[in-house]
Amino acid sequence: MTAPRTPDAFADPHEARAAYRDGLRVPTAGHCPGWTQANLISLPADVAEDFRHFARRNPQACPVLGVTEPGEVSLPILDGDLRRDLPAYRVYENGELAGERTDVVDLWRGDLVTFLIGCSFTFETALLESGVPVRHIEDGGNVPMYTTSVACRPAGRMTGPLVVSMRPIPARLVERAIRVTARYPRVHGAPVHIGQPGLIGVDDLDRPDFGDPVRIDPGEVPVFWACGVTPQAAVMRSKPPLAIAHAPGHMAITDARDTEFRVP
Repeated sequence: MTAPRTPDAFADPHEARAAYRDGLRVPTAGHCPGWTQANLISLPADVAEDFRHFARRNPQACPVLGVTEPGEVSLPILDGDLRRDLPAYRVYENGELAGERTDVVDLWRGDLVTFLIGCSFTFETALLESGVPVRHIEDGGNVPMYTTSVACRPAGRMTGPLVVSMRPIPARLVERAIRVTARYPRVHGAPVHIGQPGLIGVDDLDRPDFGDPVRIDPGEVPVFWACGVTPQAAVMRSKPPLAIAHAPGHMAITDARDTEFRVP
C-alpha cells in the first residue's frame, strides 16, 4: 500500500489503526496530528514486574502511559487490538531479534503484560506549530535513533543503555525547542543532550541504530531526546525469553490527545 505522508493522512486514530490492520506498513510520524502516539513493549508477567521498576527508575526514557493486565489486548487510551493495530512489530527471543511482522496475534500469550510508553512524536505537532522544523516529517522518513553510551538505572533483570532520537534544529530555535518540549514531560520532555554527539557515544549521525538518517543543514544543531526504543535496548541487553515491541517509528496511535500530556 502507498503510505500517506501528509499531516492530515488520517482523520482519527480509528481510521489509522484500521489502515495498519489492513496492511499499511509505514512510519507513523505526522499521522493523526494532535493524537498521542506511543511505544509498545509486551513482556511475560514475571519479567514485566522488573520492567515496571526499570521504567520508574528511568522515567524520561520510559514514561508509562498505560499498562494492561496479563493477556489483555486493549487499554482505556487505545480502543483497539494491541496485537494488530500497529503498522509493524518486532519480536525478540532471548534478546535476539527474531523478526518483524505486521501482527502478533498468533504469538500472543495469556501471561503477556503490555506497556504503552510515551513517544516524542507527541510533541512534534507543537514544535511545528511554534515554527520549529521537524526534518524527518519534511522528508517523509523515520526519525533517526541512536544507542548511547549512557547507562540506564537497572532494575532486577532489566538493564541497558539509553536510546535517543535526534532532530536537527536551527541554532536560533534550539531554546524554543527546549521550551516547547519541556511542556510534555510524560512523552520524554526536554532534550537530554544538545550538540557534540560523541559525548554520549554517538559517533556517526549518518548511521542511526534505528530509523533513517536525516540531513543536517548549515547552522543546524543535533538535538537529542530520550527515546521509547530504550525498552528494546534493555531487552537486547537483558535477554528475556520473549518480548514483543513496535518496530521503531511504527507507533501505536492512541485515543488520547496530545494536550492531555502538556503541562502549563
